[in-house]
Amino acid sequence: MSRVGPLPARKVVRALEALGFQVVRQKGSHAMLVHPDGRTTIVPIHPSQEIGPGLLRKIVRDAGVSMEDFMDRA
Repeated sequence: MSRVGPLPARKVVRALEALGFQVVRQKGSHAMLVHPDGRTTIVPIHPSQEIGPGLLRKIVRDAGVSMEDFMDRA
């Protein structure tokens, strides 16, 4: 697997939306995204911080998509 650098949270959310996910709610600094087939994931939204590679891999794994598909849309 190729190395994944940190990404801003808004870019992560936009990439997930391009994969069919929708933000269904946000509580504080965490947005919950749901896919029509029932897959869910949580994305922390902190404007001054980027999402690191470890957490990014966890979000992509929870979303049930490949890292390649995700990075094509990021």
